[in-house]
Amino acid sequence: ARKICPYIAALPIDGEEKAKITRFICDNDQFFLNLAMAAGKAITDPAKGVRYSSIVTVMSRNGTDFGVKVAGTGEDWFVAPANMPEGLYFPGFGPEDANPDMGDSAVVEVIGLGGITMAASPAVVRFVGAGSQDDAIRYTREMGEICFSKSTHFLIANMNFEGAPLGLDIRRIVETGLEPVINTGMAHRKPGVGQIGAGVVKAPLGCFEKALAGFVQTLAE
Repeated sequence: ARKICPYIAALPIDGEEKAKITRFICDNDQFFLNLAMAAGKAITDPAKGVRYSSIVTVMSRNGTDFGVKVAGTGEDWFVAPANMPEGLYFPGFGPEDANPDMGDSAVVEVIGLGGITMAASPAVVRFVGAGSQDDAIRYTREMGEICFSKSTHFLIANMNFEGAPLGLDIRRIVETGLEPVINTGMAHRKPGVGQIGAGVVKAPLGCFEKALAGFVQTLAE
């Protein structure tokens, strides 16, 4: 809001329109996700086509399928059915109302944010129904087992400033069977209703098994 609102104030549009826009930005705690997603895509795009790299560059889902891309296989998608999120529902809604996971926000897990670093945000742990802070730290530790490295930019204060897990590696995912964990909003199965809760979901292992097979094929070419 600090960055954007001064530019909105300078726009040659109706004052009430400016007020509506700034209220939307300032009152919506999730607004920064839009910027984080764009940043995540910009960060991972340069890795596309890096030969011999088994690092995940994209994770995305559309409410039916879940797809991933890998650096060494370029623009190829590897797809499996999307999983159902688990978490806390808004009053009046329950699991029977929910749709399988959807959205593009999983690109932030690819760069070391979101579910991978739940240990860094106790408030989010409660919001998504992921359990206790100990559970959040366990999630982050497990994600470290399937990542190639740790971030030097995103540091987790309550883990002694350890770097966030970074670089989801399809080889480690398939070897361990540990699926990347994602923070997600739960959408209603009927169009137009919108978000009905928030929770966690795991990326389906089938995506990474297919990605590994595709990656091995590139090594033989």
